[in-house]
Amino acid sequence: MEKWHWLALVVLMALTVRWAVSLHSYSGAGKPPLFGDYEAQRHWQEVTVNLPVRQWYFNSSDNDLQYWGLDYPPLTAYHSLLCAYVAERINPAWVALHTSRGHESQAHKLFMRATVLVADVVVYIPAVVVYCCCLKEVSTKKKVANALCILLYPGLILIDHGHFQYNSVSLGFALWGVLGVSCDWDLLGSLAFCLALNYKQMELYHSLPFFCFLLGKCFQKGLKGKGLGLLVKLAGTVAASFTLCWLPFLSGREQTLQVLRRLFPVDRGLFEDKVANVWCSINTFVKIKDLLPRDTQILMSFCLTFLSSLPACVKLTLRPSPRGFRLTLVSCALSFFLFSFQVHEKSILLVALPVCLVLNEVPFMSTWFSLVSTFSLLPLLRKDGLLLPALLTAAAFCTACAAFLPLREAASEEGLRLRAFAGSLRRRLRLPGAALLPRATWWLFLASVAAMVLLTLATATLHPPQRLPDLFSVLVCFVSCLNFLFFLVYFNIIIMWDSKSGRNRKKVN
Repeated sequence: MEKWHWLALVVLMALTVRWAVSLHSYSGAGKPPLFGDYEAQRHWQEVTVNLPVRQWYFNSSDNDLQYWGLDYPPLTAYHSLLCAYVAERINPAWVALHTSRGHESQAHKLFMRATVLVADVVVYIPAVVVYCCCLKEVSTKKKVANALCILLYPGLILIDHGHFQYNSVSLGFALWGVLGVSCDWDLLGSLAFCLALNYKQMELYHSLPFFCFLLGKCFQKGLKGKGLGLLVKLAGTVAASFTLCWLPFLSGREQTLQVLRRLFPVDRGLFEDKVANVWCSINTFVKIKDLLPRDTQILMSFCLTFLSSLPACVKLTLRPSPRGFRLTLVSCALSFFLFSFQVHEKSILLVALPVCLVLNEVPFMSTWFSLVSTFSLLPLLRKDGLLLPALLTAAAFCTACAAFLPLREAASEEGLRLRAFAGSLRRRLRLPGAALLPRATWWLFLASVAAMVLLTLATATLHPPQRLPDLFSVLVCFVSCLNFLFFLVYFNIIIMWDSKSGRNRKKVN
């Protein structure tokens, strides 16, 4: 019973922090003609409640796609419609066709903020609490501590409740999917992930690990026996869930193609704004967006994304395990963020979720990554006037992690899960027995934190040179990208050496 009291307190604290951030300004407030993401969410409610389904994704006089046209899958549209029904009952002016554009009032702001909070309460927070309660060989205190740290992750709070989006819905469904397939409720897990994918197409970042983990389970059971039956059931679940979600848009070929064109707008280019991935960093020195044809950019990004994801996915297929699945989710999502086509800065949240799921296993690296991922959003947060909430939420997250997680002990070879790799490295290179990797990791961490602090101070207090107006934003993205490349290498190392470490432990036992 005591555990539930503590979990209730953690949830209350998480909701309080979210509501406090939501009282601040939101994206594009008072900035016509397009305003910002807050207006985008409101406009989708206006479109879905006033127009027939077949017109939601088509350009028309009543639905100008250049003005925040729908560009997410059907489940997002249905969610907008549900919110619009409630808004229309409260005040029809909030979603009136044409005349509600750019509507800003305190009552409407309260309503919109409440819808995000409800999404958290209904989908995301229960998934986090159940996940932490299901952690094996973990004390009650650590389960509560993990729930607190995950729910206080600053990036998601700032983007959903400050900038204004509903990322907690897709991430919540994805987490329910992780829970399902990890607990051998494979059909329910598949259904939950299909809902996530039909809410935001960026959930493709997590699709390869789900596919490989479930396929590996089928191989384990034998494709001539129970494995084939599971494979057929999984295929039926995926097909049925997609059919139900897309049913109104399957009335004609052009209708379906138009939705797909809106979901994957290749004309927008390799990346948007200042994003901390490889292409944006390279583009600072070599203008690849201008030098290379669009088809070449797409092919290049696809090949690098696929190749960087391949080792972890092959390992997961051959040796499926819940731990390997969680680590592969991190590796693949990071590969997609760094190398794929048309990446947004907010997509780092898709990497942050699986990193939060391994907070109990590699607390030091997970905490470090969470700070870097929030830092990478600095240009966007500054534009939205969210620097102060960002600093306060980051401080709260750091305090919780430092107080309840063994961060200093977790920086050892064992805590970093690098013992097998370090042993192999010492044998091959004939290095002395000193713990070089933990020491190097610790110094890299200090350098990373110093760079983040200096750039945050510079962004908040200094004006960039007139001829280099984006100097601080570019530096933030470049430093973040270097950190993310390091994390990609690190997580792939512990994935590939995981089984060796397991065999060594068995020999010792």
